[in-house]
Parts: sequence; C-alpha cells; structure tokens
Amino acid sequence: MNAPVNSGGNSGMRGLRGGKQRYSILSLARNALSHHENWQRAWRSPEPKPAYDVVIVGAGGHGLATAYYLASRHGIRNIAVIDKGWLGGGNTGRNTTIIRSNYLWDESAAIYEHSMKLWEGLSQELNFNTMFSQRGVLTLAHSEHERREMTRRVEAIRLNGIDSDVLNPAQIKQIVPIIDTDPRLRYPVMGGFIQRRGGTARHDAVAWGYARAADDMGVDIIQNCAVTGFLIDNGVVKGVETEKGAIRAGKVACVVAGHAGVVADMAGFRLPITSRPLQALVSEPIKPILDVVIMSNAVHMYVSQSDKGEMVLGAGADSYNGYTQRGSLTVPEGMLAAAVELFPVFSRLQMLRSWGGIVDTCPDASPVISKTPVSNLYFNCGWGTGGFKATPGSGHVFADLIARDAPNKIAVPFTLDRFSGGYLIDEHGAAGVAH
Repeated sequence: MNAPVNSGGNSGMRGLRGGKQRYSILSLARNALSHHENWQRAWRSPEPKPAYDVVIVGAGGHGLATAYYLASRHGIRNIAVIDKGWLGGGNTGRNTTIIRSNYLWDESAAIYEHSMKLWEGLSQELNFNTMFSQRGVLTLAHSEHERREMTRRVEAIRLNGIDSDVLNPAQIKQIVPIIDTDPRLRYPVMGGFIQRRGGTARHDAVAWGYARAADDMGVDIIQNCAVTGFLIDNGVVKGVETEKGAIRAGKVACVVAGHAGVVADMAGFRLPITSRPLQALVSEPIKPILDVVIMSNAVHMYVSQSDKGEMVLGAGADSYNGYTQRGSLTVPEGMLAAAVELFPVFSRLQMLRSWGGIVDTCPDASPVISKTPVSNLYFNCGWGTGGFKATPGSGHVFADLIARDAPNKIAVPFTLDRFSGGYLIDEHGAAGVAH
C-alpha cells in the first residue's frame, strides 16, 4: 500500500514524535511503578565454575578493568572476578573521584598520562556514561618554597608532554571567585598550578561500566565470595580457596586495595606496604559555586562540587596503620579548619556524611604492578591515594602483564624488583598525601 500524501508540512513528523513521546511517558510510568523488578540486569550473578584461565581477586575498578582488557585486548574470556563483598564496594566507592596525570617523575607521568588518555575515551568505549568531567585540577601553594617547587614541577611535567600551567594569586581568584586570597591568612594563597585536562568521574559508574562490558564478553563476576587461601604446588599457584569452595586457575591476579599485605601473607610472602585509613566527607547540596577541583598538599585538603551540588572534601591519611573505614576525628577537623579559612562561604554548610577508605602505600608512594615469588601469581597494589585516577591505565597494563607474563614498558618501573635494586620512584610530594 502506498503511504498517504502528507499535505500538512511536518505534521506527520510531529505525530510520529508525539507517539514516541506518549510511549516514552507510558514506559516511564510503568517502570516507575514496577519497583525495578522488570529492569534488565546489567551483569549476571553466576555461581563459580570449577576452573578458569584467570581468577582476579578484587571486584573494584582496577580488578574489573583488568578483566575487561584481558577479554577485549587479549582475547582471554574464561575469567572469574571474585570479591568478598559487593562489586565496587571497597575503595572504588570510597574516594573523592579526582583524576589527573601531573606527576613529577617520568615513570609516574607515563602511567598516569596513559590512564588519562584512556579516561578521555572511556565512556565511548564502554558505551556507559562514566560522567567524566575535565573541569581542571588546581593545586595551591601556601609558601614561597612551595611556589618555587611547583614551578620546578610544572617544567618537569611539561617535558613529559603533559599540560600544566603556573598561576599567580590573581589568576587563581579569577578562576575561583569564592577563595580568600588575603595574604594575612594562616595559609595564604601564594600561587599554584593547574592541569586543565584533569577533573572528576562518577566512581560507581566506572565500576558498573567495566562490569557490564566484561560480563558481555563472558567474564564471571562473583560477589560475596571471600578468598581464604591459595592453591600452591611446588611454588606455582593453581587456584584459590574461597567460601564457596576451591576454584582452580592457570593464573591468579590480586587487586585488593587496602588488603594487599593480608592477601600476600596467605600466599606466603610479604609486601613492602602499609595500610592506613584515608578520610573524606560531603556536605549538603547547594547551588553551583565551584567548577574546578582544588587541592592543597600543605593542609591535606582537596575539594570539588559534585553534580548533585554536594561539596566533596578529602583529607589526608591517618598517621597509624589500620583497616578501619572510619579514621580519627582530628584529621578531618584540621582539614575543615583550613577549608573554612580558604573558603569562608563553607562555614555555614552542614556535613551530610563522612567515610574512610583503606589505602595501601609503598615506601616510595608508587604502586606495585608485578609478578611475585609464586609463579603465575600477580599483584597490583600500593597506589596510595592515587588509585581511582589510575583505574583504566592500571587495568590496561596489568592485563598485559598477566597475558604476556612480562611487564610492558610502562609497567617495568613498578615491579617488586625495584625494592631490592634500589631504584625507587619517590612520589610522596605528588601522591602520598592528596588525591
């Protein structure tokens, strides 16, 4: 049958759009009343199989990214990602979501810039909105010494092809009108530097995006299944013991931020690593007043405003080792005192909630991406306070190590051999105290 002639201009198109609009409204109403029982699951919840090619311990961002890149880049899809809790329930969901690559040393710059480039195309690759926002990351200097050190750092960063610009107090005030630049402050703003490509992402969305993409390629994600030990025969790992029984594997990769030392002990070796609580909090939501990330290493404070309007404030790590997800009150108290001085408008905000994450830190504040004394057992840990920003790059290079049984050029500096060889990558100034 021939279609009727439309003599009413675009009225036919308007009718089509109206029909779609009515359908969308009806669909929205139906799903709103369904209490989610009719929603399609983003990933499966399978029982573990007896054996896999690779078992990844830790279903946080790094572990899920590793599984995704093993499947998508190396064609290894018989993979299980195991976690003692729920997907993304560890440090992936307990951070302040800051992303940057402006690190001092060449080795650090290489891996964080590799990660930044992956971030810039991640939503498209995963077909999942990670809410990556390149709003810029501005680091403040509060003394003449710190200002000069930042100038040196910027030149080193630029030599590695990473964007970075020095700012004076007037330029900072122009970017951040709510900041107090009075030179009589306890922490006067003497200058700073900015990476304009830096920013934030939605931490949950990153985990969900990698989980869905990995699941689509056949990866099993097994939650609420704690690993209790390793199957090791003549120095070669053969699998893991779990609360759901033994699971055999050709290779085992551990990405358990905060608990790497505990898990390594199960395998019979020690890691040069300490675990400490790192604290943060969010305020009640308010109208947009801050469209850039602010960091201050001197006062251990970093702040950004979420898309919901909350002020997200992070503090430094506690001075003691521990595995609590709370931390001591003195750390956020000191951070808030400095934050209110720098941003007087914050003084009337109500705190909505606070939390702590457990960070693994190596002696040089750089990560471990390495084979271990046990053959076919690999560890990715020690990211300190820089774990979230490294998620795509970490998973990408760790997948390469697992698939090839040898680190690639980016990962070579971060093997365990550096601690016996003495070639440390001292990033305490850029990574040890702030995101």
